[in-house]
Amino acid sequence: MKIIIAEDQGLLRGAISRLLGMEADIDVVGEAGNGKKALALIQEANPDIAVLDIEMPYYSGLEVAEHLQNINHPCKVAIVTTFARTGYLQKAIQAGVQGYLLKETPVADLAEALRQIHQGQRIFSPQLTFSSLKEHNPLTEREIEIIQCLQAGESVREISQTLFLSQGTIRNYISEIMQKLEAKNRIDAVAIAEEKGWLS
Repeated sequence: MKIIIAEDQGLLRGAISRLLGMEADIDVVGEAGNGKKALALIQEANPDIAVLDIEMPYYSGLEVAEHLQNINHPCKVAIVTTFARTGYLQKAIQAGVQGYLLKETPVADLAEALRQIHQGQRIFSPQLTFSSLKEHNPLTEREIEIIQCLQAGESVREISQTLFLSQGTIRNYISEIMQKLEAKNRIDAVAIAEEKGWLS
């Protein structure tokens, strides 16, 4: 099984690469420090799996995954990240990734997960799948529209013009949103919805 590793922290990248390279059936054919180089490497080396960090210069791991999905590239993607965020997990699933694991995963478990991904399975960190089940989006489509307007900096008056609803109705919706999200104010409500990936 051929893999490439893309991670912007050089020490961590080198450590993962060395440890995975010690597995008899895993061949690390390239390393990249950013998303741009990762894409170029995938095109050149045609690995079976790309192990990608999420936050990297140029392109994030999710953007690399989306690009591979758009061009129907056969390379499978395993995201390995410190971010146990449900929003990221949802975006990763939309981008067609086959694995989403946390960096605290022991290398032996990571190697085993890569073998299962290579065989066509999808592997997600248990901590993440539990939190994603727990954190379903409580907002209605209309409430999401209103938060997106708040996110864009629109006032109640502007939102009422955009959505053709009275200002009183908009205020009621905002009050309901803040209650559902247990937000202190409108800015906090937008931040919570963004953090959980409920606005995309």
